[in-house]
Amino acid sequence: MEEKGFKKLIHTFVGDKAFYKMVLLIAVPIMIQNGITNFVGLLDNIMVGQLGTEQMSGVAIVNQLIFVYNLCIFGGLAGAGIFTAQYFGQGDKEGIQHTFRYKIWMALILTVIAITVFLLFGEPLIQMYLNGNNDGGDLQLALHYGQRYLWIMLFGLPAFMIVQIYASTLRECGQTLVPMVAGVTAVLINLIFNYLLIYGKMGFPELGVEGAAIATVLSRYIEAVIVILWTHTHSQKNSYVVGLYRTLKVPFSLAGKFFLKGIPLLVNETMWAAGMAVLTQCYSVHGLSVVAGLNIANTISNVFNVVFIALGDSIAIVVGQLLGAGKLKEARDSDNKMIAFSVFCCTMVAIVLFLISPLFPQIYNTTVQAKELATRFIMVQAIFMPQAAFIHAAYFTLRSGGKTLVTFFFDSVFVWCISVPLAFFVSRYTDIHVVWIMVMVQVADWLKCIIGFILVKKGVWLQNIVNK
Repeated sequence: MEEKGFKKLIHTFVGDKAFYKMVLLIAVPIMIQNGITNFVGLLDNIMVGQLGTEQMSGVAIVNQLIFVYNLCIFGGLAGAGIFTAQYFGQGDKEGIQHTFRYKIWMALILTVIAITVFLLFGEPLIQMYLNGNNDGGDLQLALHYGQRYLWIMLFGLPAFMIVQIYASTLRECGQTLVPMVAGVTAVLINLIFNYLLIYGKMGFPELGVEGAAIATVLSRYIEAVIVILWTHTHSQKNSYVVGLYRTLKVPFSLAGKFFLKGIPLLVNETMWAAGMAVLTQCYSVHGLSVVAGLNIANTISNVFNVVFIALGDSIAIVVGQLLGAGKLKEARDSDNKMIAFSVFCCTMVAIVLFLISPLFPQIYNTTVQAKELATRFIMVQAIFMPQAAFIHAAYFTLRSGGKTLVTFFFDSVFVWCISVPLAFFVSRYTDIHVVWIMVMVQVADWLKCIIGFILVKKGVWLQNIVNK
């Protein structure tokens, strides 16, 4: 009986070579793109980190704020993206065109709102993170560098918007290689011009944090040009681009359908990102060294997190297409195996991250206290990485079947009702060390793991939404 149970377990959670080849063909390009992007982001971060604690902290705060906008765009496009994957599974070219046009309008509205907010409230938003003690740093100087960085970064938001519209559609239609190539090219351009403009090499002016911002903006426009040109010059592979811009109208009934399915994702991504920003702000009341330490820890963790992020994206694509084709049994089987694969891979990756945690912070030109805090933060993130992998995979499973309202409660409502109040109270009304506050927030996510496991096992996500 035990042997039978073990074989059943293996059959449920372990695939054959063909299965993993299919998954990796989708996941690896996304992994490489995100990995190179985050690795170059790491190098950028180290370059800025050589300028000093204030420069690094100012840039880190602004990037945290822009991260909220980035997630708004991801969330705003994701609702239509669910339909794109299922339309592609059905071979419905016109349906893909409708989702593409809807994405244009949604992204444009969100970008205009974001630029307006940052122009009007940029300074007070940055100031929120600079109310702790100085820890040997200058809070006003950090604010000054943050503002200078923000104004330039705003010029890059339209390019980011365009890239996401095209790249998300390409991925949902199975074309993951081109967004990867565009992303790799862009980050290499970013890296080169960071070096030239931050330090003033090869005759370029020495611009410091402003140079870092200019390099990032330039790289985003180059990435946009690449994905646009490739998509429109390969119409045989992307048949939906033929006649795509004859109109920007989206049938009202479909727009309403996309909006109703997508609004929970938009609100969810925005609230989740805002929740992460508030969590960082809660930690930051313990001083400027915490801001610097978190920046270092998050930068290296992001490089390692690409594994479970890419596998989560793969779940959305593979399972979404199977659901669109009406293959519900195959969708459940694939999902079980992909979740298990994601958790296993991230356990291996987490071990490596934990082992290098004392080494990485030594690269930075910052205080001893910031380096010590960074090491501890990295250790905590490594320990809880397998947990994050499962939560991420469960989230994308639910989303692939259009259960966007469920994901809204599962993700952002949980953050705002459990994680944020916990961090807010403990950081302000107790003497608990900031590292242990982070541990408490991660432990609270055990409840989310239980909820995710129950929802995935019950199969509430097993549905074809494009035929409804």
